[in-house]
Amino acid sequence: MVSESLVSIGIPTRNGAERLGKAIKSVLAQDHQDIELVISDNASTDDTEEYCRALAETDSRIRYHRQPENIGVLNNFIEVGRLAKGTFFRWMSDDDWIEPICLSQSLQAFAEDERLVLVTSQIAYTGPDGRIQTGVYEGTGLGSDDPVERFTEMLRMLNESHLLIDPVYGLIRREPMIAIRRRNILREDQVFATKLALLGPWAHVPEVLSHRDWKDVTRGYLTERLGVPSWQAHVATTLQCREMLHWLAESDLTAEQHRRARAAVYRMYLRREQLAVTRGGRKLIRMARGQ
Repeated sequence: MVSESLVSIGIPTRNGAERLGKAIKSVLAQDHQDIELVISDNASTDDTEEYCRALAETDSRIRYHRQPENIGVLNNFIEVGRLAKGTFFRWMSDDDWIEPICLSQSLQAFAEDERLVLVTSQIAYTGPDGRIQTGVYEGTGLGSDDPVERFTEMLRMLNESHLLIDPVYGLIRREPMIAIRRRNILREDQVFATKLALLGPWAHVPEVLSHRDWKDVTRGYLTERLGVPSWQAHVATTLQCREMLHWLAESDLTAEQHRRARAAVYRMYLRREQLAVTRGGRKLIRMARGQ
């Protein structure tokens, strides 16, 4: 039964000793008891190892793994999923926290619909100024049996608002998830979201079950953190759309579905390029006015 399934929570971290406490406490406080917490430490140089090993000695649900060298942000995310054993899996950042009913509510959705590969929920985002924001997703496309309808809906969501849905931080069926091939590029999380959409239907719990800190960062910062070449910052949309098209070419879709899905990618590309031109024009105007 779904309600009795092992659920794995995976926290990839590096130098997170001062951040991990609240995240770990929220996982261990879940009202769904059959859980494991897998921590993949990406060769931390602070007290993360000592902190996690001490906690693991006090609770058998905690499994700590230390990478002998820094394998990069994306690879550490992938690794924590591979280390997990649960039927269902959920990523958490080392400064996130989840409500005590997060897993049980998500599992209930799986129990009600055996088609599902992913269950998302509302997320409350706390900005640097302490202001909390969330969004309400009211669509139905992600629950469709048509993979292209799900794919197109996910592309729409990517252009609309990060507040509405973040599939990376939902509860996922682990086995099909870890089989998805991933490539380290800017916006890889968005590409991964579209691959999940092709995988199968989703459900959404319309209440806040998790909490995340939100920071606006530059593309330059992201390229450095992800360990990708700096030139990717200038062609992020092109790389993203090209990766989606490559994945579509390998997907088990009919000719008509391929046509619809490719058209949706082209529309997203044109929309983002138009927005980039508009933003660039506004920047030039501000510079000319000395603002």
